[in-house]
Amino acid sequence: MSENHYLPEGGLLASAENAEALSSPAALERAMQQGRILEAIAVLCDGALNLIVDLGCMKGIIRKNEVSYTAKGETLKDIAIISRVGKAVAFRVLAIEKDENGNPLAILSRRAAQIECMNNYLSTLVSGDIIPAKITHLEHFGAFVDIGCGIASLLSIDCISVSRISHPRDRFYVGMMIKAVVKSIDPSCSRIYVTHKELLGTWEENVERFKIGQTVMGIVRSIEEYGVFIELAPNLAGLSEYRSDIAVGQTVAVYIKNIIPERMKIKLVIIDSCKGETPASKFSYFVEPDRAHIDYWKYSPVGTGKVIESRFTAV
Repeated sequence: MSENHYLPEGGLLASAENAEALSSPAALERAMQQGRILEAIAVLCDGALNLIVDLGCMKGIIRKNEVSYTAKGETLKDIAIISRVGKAVAFRVLAIEKDENGNPLAILSRRAAQIECMNNYLSTLVSGDIIPAKITHLEHFGAFVDIGCGIASLLSIDCISVSRISHPRDRFYVGMMIKAVVKSIDPSCSRIYVTHKELLGTWEENVERFKIGQTVMGIVRSIEEYGVFIELAPNLAGLSEYRSDIAVGQTVAVYIKNIIPERMKIKLVIIDSCKGETPASKFSYFVEPDRAHIDYWKYSPVGTGKVIESRFTAV
């Protein structure tokens, strides 16, 4: 059996191995015998909620009951099937048959690929593991991410970054590839929850890029009676005096008046503002590219009264 890679859907689509497996009926049959997980685009959902997949060398079908794994007691919603049209789907080939016209038809199962992903990959994860994820849906309370073969996990809004945001779209867009940290695992319902802020650096790592006396760009994230919180980086915000002529989401030019590590404070002065909507902010990860796990993360500098930390392994 060939070794499978359990990536978020779309991760295998352009690979040479995937292309070779879809290049001919004979190659597809070999992939079936090897138990390979493949990917292709779902091009149609018929009236019976079966997905039709374009394999290049032939047509494939994922019947409704094979579109997705559902835990005991859960029901697969129609929208979860319909919304796959036009997107990559992961699958295993169950059989190659003939359609009503005598043409070859591949019988596919996305559900089988997901069960294998859970058994061979997701079941081995522990809290603190760093994994690839793909943004699939944004809600006011967080982002849903694909953590392997279309299996969903929730990234709640409070775990996206230290800097406050009003909606996950302030940080992400659908289809975006990110890194995430396994936050917790609920064995009773086989759900994995993830977090993100721990990869965006500590207060000290972020503030190193700024100096007193600089004028830099920022994004207004919150307006309070006592001042305006302005994001300088996804895990770093400063406070300026209150102004009535700005709005949440605006880009502003700010003068850095003071940086106070012992209080974890940055004092800002708003110089100018730009009207209009601000796109999702860019961010960088403060972990080595090949790092696969973290046990502990502390955002706060040493000596500060307020401690912001995450523990992933009992110490």
